[in-house]
Amino acid sequence: METKTKAVKLEAGEASRAKGGRGVSIFDLILRIVAIVGTLGSAIAMGTTSETLPFFSQFVQFQAQYDDFTTFTLFVIVNAIVCGYLALSLPLSIYHIIRSRAAKSRVLLIFLDTTMLALLTAGASAAAGIVYLAHNGNSSANWFAICQQFQDFCQRASGSLIGSFVAVVSIVLLVILSGIALSRH
Repeated sequence: METKTKAVKLEAGEASRAKGGRGVSIFDLILRIVAIVGTLGSAIAMGTTSETLPFFSQFVQFQAQYDDFTTFTLFVIVNAIVCGYLALSLPLSIYHIIRSRAAKSRVLLIFLDTTMLALLTAGASAAAGIVYLAHNGNSSANWFAICQQFQDFCQRASGSLIGSFVAVVSIVLLVILSGIALSRH
């Protein structure tokens, strides 16, 4: 009789652990989708950023495009790479919902997520530095703020940073969640 009670308690404990692991895996999937939306939106917003201003006449114009700044080009490429990775990692995330005890694939995801986190943080931070200079300039280096003239360009560039940093936070949470899921095994 006592062995049956222990067996039932053991099965109940395993079931509750599986539900907890499944909850972590579902949250993992949601965070991946949030990060995909953030990186895709950032890449599209920055990649389509362009503004033309007339100067004295229609024949002489100043133009600002994202590809005028290599940092913004890097930002678009990095966001596209991370977005592609996150889309390709969705099947593994779904697999973890089905089999919450899978450990080797979680270790792989932690490694790749951390790599993508470093890449995305570098690209977003570099672009944030350029956006800061565009808004404020630097009097010591004689760099003037261009956002007074190119307001739409600066607003789109600033807005694209938001999605990228939302994705950074999401990936940080993904790494933490994967670590928690692995520590339960």
